[in-house]
Amino acid sequence: MRKPIDTLSGVEVNGEFERFDQRNEIYCRSIWDDEVRSAKAEAFFDGYYMPNAKARKTDGFGLKDYALRNAAWHVSNVIRDIEVAGSFRPTATQPPRKEGFWDCYTSHDEGWPEPLPVDDPADTTRELKRVARFFGAGDVGICAFDERWMYSRAYARDTGDGVDSKPQEIPEDLRHAIVVAQPMDADLIRTVPSALSGAATGLGYTHDSIVVILLAQYIRNLGYRAYASLNDSALGIPLGLQAGLGEVGRNGLLIHPEFGPRFRIGKVFTDLPLVDDKPANFGVADFCAQCDRCARACPPQALPYDAPSPHRHSKSNIAGVVKWTPNAEKCFGFWANQNTDCIICVRACPYNRDFSKRRHRAWRRLAATPLRRLALWLDDVFSDRARKRVLWWWQQH
Repeated sequence: MRKPIDTLSGVEVNGEFERFDQRNEIYCRSIWDDEVRSAKAEAFFDGYYMPNAKARKTDGFGLKDYALRNAAWHVSNVIRDIEVAGSFRPTATQPPRKEGFWDCYTSHDEGWPEPLPVDDPADTTRELKRVARFFGAGDVGICAFDERWMYSRAYARDTGDGVDSKPQEIPEDLRHAIVVAQPMDADLIRTVPSALSGAATGLGYTHDSIVVILLAQYIRNLGYRAYASLNDSALGIPLGLQAGLGEVGRNGLLIHPEFGPRFRIGKVFTDLPLVDDKPANFGVADFCAQCDRCARACPPQALPYDAPSPHRHSKSNIAGVVKWTPNAEKCFGFWANQNTDCIICVRACPYNRDFSKRRHRAWRRLAATPLRRLALWLDDVFSDRARKRVLWWWQQH
Protein backbone atom coordinates (compact mmCIF):
# COMPACT_ATOMS: atom_id res chain seq x y z
CA MET A 1 0.00 0.00 0.00
CA ARG A 2 3.02 2.30 -0.01
CA LYS A 3 2.92 5.22 -2.47
CA PRO A 4 5.54 7.73 -3.70
CA ILE A 5 3.85 10.49 -1.63
CA ASP A 6 4.86 8.57 1.52
CA THR A 7 8.53 9.29 0.88
CA LEU A 8 7.80 13.01 0.65
CA SER A 9 5.47 13.07 3.67
CA GLY A 10 7.58 10.75 5.82
CA VAL A 11 4.73 8.31 6.43
CA GLU A 12 5.67 4.67 6.91
CA VAL A 13 2.89 2.27 5.88
CA ASN A 14 3.55 -1.41 6.49
CA GLY A 15 1.96 -4.67 5.39
CA GLU A 16 -0.53 -4.65 8.25
CA PHE A 17 -2.31 -1.61 6.83
CA GLU A 18 -6.10 -1.66 6.66
CA ARG A 19 -8.46 1.16 5.81
CA PHE A 20 -10.29 2.47 8.84
CA ASP A 21 -13.98 1.75 9.46
CA GLN A 22 -15.60 4.88 10.91
CA ARG A 23 -17.71 2.84 13.34
CA ASN A 24 -14.47 2.24 15.29
CA GLU A 25 -13.78 5.96 15.77
CA ILE A 26 -13.94 6.64 19.51
CA TYR A 27 -16.93 9.01 19.37
CA CYS A 28 -18.93 6.51 17.33
CA ARG A 29 -17.92 3.72 19.70
CA SER A 30 -19.29 5.77 22.59
CA ILE A 31 -22.72 5.20 21.02
CA TRP A 32 -22.61 1.47 20.22
CA ASP A 33 -19.66 -0.11 22.06
CA ASP A 34 -20.15 -1.12 25.70
CA GLU A 35 -16.40 -0.75 26.24
CA VAL A 36 -16.75 3.02 25.74
CA ARG A 37 -20.45 3.77 26.12
CA SER A 38 -21.46 5.24 29.48
CA ALA A 39 -23.88 7.65 31.14
CA LYS A 40 -21.10 10.24 31.27
CA ALA A 41 -20.43 9.86 27.55
CA GLU A 42 -24.11 10.35 26.78
CA ALA A 43 -24.25 13.41 29.06
CA PHE A 44 -21.12 14.77 27.32
CA PHE A 45 -22.82 14.82 23.91
CA ASP A 46 -26.20 15.95 25.25
CA GLY A 47 -24.50 18.87 26.99
CA TYR A 48 -23.82 20.59 23.67
CA TYR A 49 -27.51 21.50 23.65
CA MET A 50 -28.08 24.13 26.30
CA PRO A 51 -30.88 22.64 28.41
CA ASN A 52 -28.63 19.63 29.05
CA ALA A 53 -25.42 21.50 29.90
CA LYS A 54 -24.04 20.52 33.31
CA ALA A 55 -23.11 23.99 34.53
CA ARG A 56 -21.40 24.04 37.92
CA LYS A 57 -19.37 26.35 40.16
CA THR A 58 -15.97 25.00 39.06
CA ASP A 59 -13.87 27.62 37.26
CA GLY A 60 -14.49 27.39 33.53
CA PHE A 61 -17.68 25.34 33.81
CA GLY A 62 -20.24 27.99 34.76
CA LEU A 63 -23.40 28.91 32.91
CA LYS A 64 -21.72 31.69 30.88
CA ASP A 65 -18.95 29.30 29.84
CA TYR A 66 -21.36 26.66 28.55
CA ALA A 67 -23.54 29.38 27.00
CA LEU A 68 -20.63 30.62 24.89
CA ARG A 69 -19.40 27.14 24.01
CA ASN A 70 -22.80 25.96 22.82
CA ALA A 71 -23.45 29.19 20.92
CA ALA A 72 -20.13 28.70 19.08
CA TRP A 73 -21.26 25.20 18.08
CA HIS A 74 -24.81 26.22 17.13
CA VAL A 75 -24.47 26.85 13.39
CA SER A 76 -22.37 23.73 12.94
CA ASN A 77 -25.04 21.73 14.81
CA VAL A 78 -27.86 23.18 12.70
CA ILE A 79 -26.04 22.31 9.47
CA ARG A 80 -25.06 18.88 10.81
CA ASP A 81 -28.54 17.69 11.83
CA ILE A 82 -29.97 17.86 8.33
CA GLU A 83 -33.58 17.09 7.64
CA VAL A 84 -34.06 13.67 6.02
CA ALA A 85 -36.95 12.94 3.67
CA GLY A 86 -38.99 15.86 5.01
CA SER A 87 -38.59 14.77 8.63
CA PHE A 88 -35.93 14.54 11.30
CA ARG A 89 -37.30 11.10 12.21
CA PRO A 90 -34.97 8.35 10.92
CA THR A 91 -36.24 5.05 9.56
CA ALA A 92 -34.76 1.57 9.39
CA THR A 93 -33.76 2.19 5.78
CA GLN A 94 -32.67 5.80 6.30
CA PRO A 95 -30.65 6.20 9.50
CA PRO A 96 -30.14 9.74 10.84
CA ARG A 97 -27.50 11.81 9.08
CA LYS A 98 -24.91 13.85 10.95
CA GLU A 99 -23.43 15.83 8.11
CA GLY A 100 -19.84 16.84 8.66
CA PHE A 101 -19.39 14.09 11.25
CA TRP A 102 -20.94 10.84 9.97
CA ASP A 103 -21.87 11.94 6.46
CA CYS A 104 -20.57 14.36 3.85
CA TYR A 105 -22.52 17.57 3.33
CA THR A 106 -25.41 17.64 0.87
CA SER A 107 -26.34 21.30 1.38
CA HIS A 108 -25.75 22.19 -2.28
CA ASP A 109 -27.65 23.70 -5.15
CA GLU A 110 -27.41 22.23 -8.62
CA GLY A 111 -24.26 23.40 -10.39
CA TRP A 112 -23.47 24.20 -14.02
CA PRO A 113 -24.37 21.32 -16.37
CA GLU A 114 -21.06 21.27 -18.27
CA PRO A 115 -17.51 21.53 -16.84
CA LEU A 116 -15.75 24.82 -17.49
CA PRO A 117 -12.68 24.02 -19.63
CA VAL A 118 -9.44 24.24 -17.66
CA ASP A 119 -6.48 25.23 -19.82
CA ASP A 120 -4.00 25.68 -16.99
CA PRO A 121 -4.54 23.72 -13.73
CA ALA A 122 -1.95 25.96 -12.03
CA ASP A 123 -4.09 29.04 -12.69
CA THR A 124 -7.19 27.18 -11.54
CA THR A 125 -5.37 26.17 -8.33
CA ARG A 126 -4.33 29.75 -7.64
CA GLU A 127 -7.87 30.97 -8.19
CA LEU A 128 -9.34 28.22 -6.03
CA LYS A 129 -7.08 29.13 -3.11
CA ARG A 130 -8.04 32.78 -3.55
CA VAL A 131 -11.71 31.77 -3.35
CA ALA A 132 -11.12 29.56 -0.29
CA ARG A 133 -9.47 32.44 1.58
CA PHE A 134 -12.25 34.79 0.49
CA PHE A 135 -14.73 32.37 2.07
CA GLY A 136 -12.72 32.48 5.30
CA ALA A 137 -10.16 29.66 5.13
CA GLY A 138 -7.07 30.20 7.28
CA ASP A 139 -5.00 28.13 4.86
CA VAL A 140 -5.63 25.64 2.09
CA GLY A 141 -3.58 22.85 0.53
CA ILE A 142 -4.22 20.29 -2.20
CA CYS A 143 -3.19 16.66 -2.56
CA ALA A 144 -4.06 13.77 -4.81
CA PHE A 145 -7.10 11.73 -3.84
CA ASP A 146 -5.76 8.87 -1.69
CA GLU A 147 -8.23 6.07 -1.08
CA ARG A 148 -6.15 4.72 1.83
CA TRP A 149 -7.31 7.54 4.10
CA MET A 150 -10.99 7.28 3.12
CA TYR A 151 -13.13 5.40 5.62
CA SER A 152 -13.78 1.87 4.35
CA ARG A 153 -17.35 2.29 5.58
CA ALA A 154 -19.23 5.19 7.14
CA TYR A 155 -20.93 5.05 10.52
CA ALA A 156 -24.72 4.72 10.63
CA ARG A 157 -26.32 4.90 14.03
CA ASP A 158 -28.25 1.74 14.84
CA THR A 159 -31.93 2.22 14.06
CA GLY A 160 -33.01 -1.01 15.70
CA ASP A 161 -32.18 -3.45 12.92
CA GLY A 162 -28.52 -3.92 13.85
CA VAL A 163 -27.18 -1.50 11.23
CA ASP A 164 -24.16 0.46 12.40
CA SER A 165 -22.26 1.08 9.18
CA LYS A 166 -23.04 1.90 5.57
CA PRO A 167 -21.17 2.33 2.29
CA GLN A 168 -18.84 5.27 1.83
CA GLU A 169 -20.56 8.12 -0.06
CA ILE A 170 -17.50 9.74 -1.65
CA PRO A 171 -16.73 8.33 -5.13
CA GLU A 172 -13.22 6.95 -5.50
CA ASP A 173 -12.67 8.21 -9.06
CA LEU A 174 -12.05 11.81 -7.94
CA ARG A 175 -8.72 13.55 -8.53
CA HIS A 176 -8.00 15.69 -5.50
CA ALA A 177 -8.61 16.47 -1.87
CA ILE A 178 -8.66 20.17 -1.03
CA VAL A 179 -7.73 20.48 2.65
CA VAL A 180 -8.71 23.57 4.64
CA ALA A 181 -7.02 24.69 7.88
CA GLN A 182 -9.18 26.80 10.19
CA PRO A 183 -7.31 28.35 13.16
CA MET A 184 -8.82 28.42 16.65
CA ASP A 185 -8.74 31.27 19.16
CA ALA A 186 -5.41 31.26 21.02
CA ASP A 187 -6.64 33.05 24.15
CA LEU A 188 -9.55 30.68 24.71
CA ILE A 189 -7.19 27.73 24.49
CA ARG A 190 -5.19 29.16 27.39
CA THR A 191 -8.20 28.34 29.63
CA VAL A 192 -8.19 24.61 28.80
CA PRO A 193 -9.63 22.52 30.39
CA SER A 194 -12.89 24.45 30.55
CA ALA A 195 -16.27 24.56 28.88
CA LEU A 196 -15.29 28.07 27.83
CA SER A 197 -12.32 26.78 25.81
CA GLY A 198 -14.70 24.50 23.92
CA ALA A 199 -15.98 27.64 22.20
CA ALA A 200 -12.69 27.77 20.27
CA THR A 201 -13.32 24.25 18.98
CA GLY A 202 -16.97 24.95 18.19
CA LEU A 203 -16.29 28.15 16.29
CA GLY A 204 -13.48 26.41 14.41
CA TYR A 205 -15.92 23.72 13.25
CA THR A 206 -18.59 26.30 12.44
CA HIS A 207 -16.26 28.38 10.28
CA ASP A 208 -14.78 25.26 8.70
CA SER A 209 -18.20 23.88 7.74
CA ILE A 210 -19.16 27.18 6.10
CA VAL A 211 -15.92 27.34 4.13
CA VAL A 212 -16.04 23.78 2.76
CA ILE A 213 -19.74 23.98 1.85
CA LEU A 214 -19.22 27.26 0.00
CA LEU A 215 -16.06 26.01 -1.70
CA ALA A 216 -17.79 22.82 -2.86
CA GLN A 217 -20.66 24.90 -4.24
CA TYR A 218 -18.22 27.13 -6.13
CA ILE A 219 -16.65 24.06 -7.75
CA ARG A 220 -20.08 22.64 -8.59
CA ASN A 221 -20.98 25.98 -10.13
CA LEU A 222 -18.00 25.46 -12.47
CA GLY A 223 -19.54 22.17 -13.59
CA TYR A 224 -17.39 19.74 -11.59
CA ARG A 225 -18.15 17.28 -8.82
CA ALA A 226 -17.33 18.38 -5.27
CA TYR A 227 -18.09 16.87 -1.86
CA ALA A 228 -17.67 18.93 1.32
CA SER A 229 -16.48 17.07 4.41
CA LEU A 230 -15.31 17.71 7.98
CA ASN A 231 -14.72 14.70 10.26
CA ASP A 232 -16.77 12.41 8.06
CA SER A 233 -15.62 10.34 5.08
CA ALA A 234 -11.85 10.39 5.62
CA LEU A 235 -8.94 10.84 8.03
CA GLY A 236 -8.05 14.52 7.86
CA ILE A 237 -4.54 14.43 9.32
CA PRO A 238 -2.83 12.28 6.63
CA LEU A 239 -4.56 14.29 3.90
CA GLY A 240 -3.47 17.56 5.51
CA LEU A 241 0.04 16.17 5.76
CA GLN A 242 0.09 15.28 2.05
CA ALA A 243 -1.44 18.67 1.16
CA GLY A 244 1.47 20.54 2.78
CA LEU A 245 -0.41 21.95 5.77
CA GLY A 246 2.07 20.73 8.36
CA GLU A 247 3.77 17.81 10.06
CA VAL A 248 2.42 15.32 12.60
CA GLY A 249 3.53 15.89 16.20
CA ARG A 250 3.79 13.68 19.28
CA ASN A 251 0.26 14.71 20.25
CA GLY A 252 -1.02 12.99 17.10
CA LEU A 253 -2.12 16.33 15.65
CA LEU A 254 -1.00 18.16 12.54
CA ILE A 255 1.38 21.03 13.38
CA HIS A 256 0.89 23.96 11.00
CA PRO A 257 3.82 26.39 10.40
CA GLU A 258 1.61 29.37 11.33
CA PHE A 259 -1.13 27.95 13.57
CA GLY A 260 0.85 25.22 15.32
CA PRO A 261 -1.61 22.51 16.49
CA ARG A 262 -4.33 25.13 17.00
CA PHE A 263 -6.63 24.50 14.02
CA ARG A 264 -9.43 22.35 12.59
CA ILE A 265 -9.30 20.45 9.30
CA GLY A 266 -11.96 20.38 6.58
CA LYS A 267 -11.90 18.75 3.13
CA VAL A 268 -13.46 19.04 -0.29
CA PHE A 269 -13.09 16.08 -2.66
CA THR A 270 -13.31 16.97 -6.34
CA ASP A 271 -12.51 16.11 -9.96
CA LEU A 272 -11.61 19.73 -10.79
CA PRO A 273 -8.15 19.74 -12.47
CA LEU A 274 -5.68 21.16 -9.92
CA VAL A 275 -1.98 21.07 -9.04
CA ASP A 276 -1.03 19.22 -5.84
CA ASP A 277 1.05 20.86 -3.13
CA LYS A 278 4.13 19.22 -1.64
CA PRO A 279 4.33 18.06 1.98
CA ALA A 280 5.90 20.58 4.38
CA ASN A 281 9.03 19.95 6.42
CA PHE A 282 10.06 22.47 9.05
CA GLY A 283 11.55 20.15 11.65
CA VAL A 284 8.52 19.12 13.71
CA ALA A 285 9.25 15.38 13.80
CA ASP A 286 12.83 15.90 15.00
CA PHE A 287 11.72 18.47 17.56
CA CYS A 288 8.90 16.29 18.92
CA ALA A 289 11.36 13.41 19.26
CA GLN A 290 13.12 15.59 21.88
CA CYS A 291 9.99 17.17 23.38
CA ASP A 292 7.40 15.45 25.57
CA ARG A 293 5.54 18.49 26.91
CA CYS A 294 2.16 17.40 25.55
CA ALA A 295 2.54 13.91 27.03
CA ARG A 296 3.59 15.31 30.41
CA ALA A 297 0.67 17.77 30.44
CA CYS A 298 -2.00 15.17 29.55
CA PRO A 299 -3.98 14.33 32.76
CA PRO A 300 -5.05 10.81 31.66
CA GLN A 301 -1.59 10.10 30.19
CA ALA A 302 -3.09 9.31 26.80
CA LEU A 303 -0.07 10.44 24.75
CA PRO A 304 3.06 8.39 24.03
CA TYR A 305 6.53 9.10 25.42
CA ASP A 306 8.30 6.66 23.11
CA ALA A 307 9.22 6.82 19.42
CA PRO A 308 6.68 6.50 16.60
CA SER A 309 5.55 2.90 16.12
CA PRO A 310 2.75 0.85 14.53
CA HIS A 311 1.36 0.08 18.02
CA ARG A 312 -2.43 0.17 18.29
CA HIS A 313 -4.04 0.78 21.66
CA SER A 314 -7.38 -0.47 20.34
CA LYS A 315 -9.58 -0.72 17.27
CA SER A 316 -9.91 3.07 17.41
CA ASN A 317 -6.40 3.32 15.91
CA ILE A 318 -5.62 2.66 12.26
CA ALA A 319 -3.56 -0.45 11.53
CA GLY A 320 -0.24 -0.52 9.72
CA VAL A 321 0.95 3.09 10.05
CA VAL A 322 4.07 4.02 12.02
CA LYS A 323 3.29 7.15 14.04
CA TRP A 324 2.73 8.66 17.47
CA THR A 325 -0.66 7.29 18.48
CA PRO A 326 -2.81 8.67 21.33
CA ASN A 327 -4.84 6.31 23.50
CA ALA A 328 -8.34 7.24 22.39
CA GLU A 329 -10.11 5.55 25.30
CA LYS A 330 -8.09 7.46 27.92
CA CYS A 331 -8.49 10.73 26.03
CA PHE A 332 -12.24 10.48 25.52
CA GLY A 333 -12.74 9.18 29.06
CA PHE A 334 -11.21 12.42 30.37
CA TRP A 335 -13.47 14.44 28.06
CA ALA A 336 -16.56 12.66 29.37
CA ASN A 337 -15.48 13.13 32.99
CA GLN A 338 -14.88 16.85 32.40
CA ASN A 339 -18.13 17.19 30.43
CA THR A 340 -16.38 19.12 27.66
CA ASP A 341 -13.67 18.57 25.05
CA CYS A 342 -10.03 18.90 26.09
CA ILE A 343 -7.03 20.21 24.17
CA ILE A 344 -4.48 20.53 26.96
CA CYS A 345 -1.98 19.00 24.52
CA VAL A 346 -2.52 22.02 22.24
CA ARG A 347 -2.08 24.51 25.07
CA ALA A 348 1.14 22.79 26.19
CA CYS A 349 2.70 22.48 22.71
CA PRO A 350 5.76 24.72 22.11
CA TYR A 351 4.46 25.32 18.55
CA ASN A 352 1.34 26.90 20.00
CA ARG A 353 2.54 30.50 19.61
CA ASP A 354 1.90 33.62 17.53
CA PHE A 355 4.14 33.26 14.48
CA SER A 356 3.16 36.70 13.20
CA LYS A 357 5.75 37.97 15.71
CA ARG A 358 9.42 38.00 14.74
CA ARG A 359 10.70 36.39 17.93
CA HIS A 360 8.40 33.38 17.44
CA ARG A 361 9.47 32.97 13.83
CA ALA A 362 13.07 33.01 15.05
CA TRP A 363 12.16 30.32 17.59
CA ARG A 364 10.61 28.19 14.82
CA ARG A 365 13.82 28.42 12.78
CA LEU A 366 15.88 27.44 15.83
CA ALA A 367 13.58 24.47 16.55
CA ALA A 368 14.33 23.14 13.06
CA THR A 369 18.10 23.02 13.68
CA PRO A 370 20.34 20.72 15.76
CA LEU A 371 19.90 23.37 18.50
CA ARG A 372 16.31 22.21 19.03
CA ARG A 373 17.08 21.35 22.68
CA LEU A 374 17.95 25.02 23.18
CA ALA A 375 14.63 25.95 21.56
CA LEU A 376 12.85 23.62 23.98
CA TRP A 377 14.69 25.15 26.94
CA LEU A 378 13.77 28.66 25.77
CA ASP A 379 10.12 27.63 25.56
CA ASP A 380 10.24 26.17 29.08
CA VAL A 381 11.79 29.33 30.50
CA PHE A 382 10.04 32.11 28.62
CA SER A 383 6.60 30.74 27.61
CA ASP A 384 3.68 30.79 30.01
CA ARG A 385 1.77 27.61 29.25
CA ALA A 386 -0.10 27.35 32.54
CA ARG A 387 -3.88 27.31 32.49
CA LYS A 388 -5.54 30.71 32.81
CA ARG A 389 -8.69 31.19 34.88
CA VAL A 390 -11.66 32.02 32.66
CA LEU A 391 -12.04 35.47 34.25
CA TRP A 392 -8.76 36.33 32.53
CA TRP A 393 -10.37 35.66 29.15
CA TRP A 394 -13.57 37.56 29.92
CA GLN A 395 -11.53 40.57 31.02
CA GLN A 396 -9.29 40.46 27.92
CA HIS A 397 -12.17 41.23 25.58
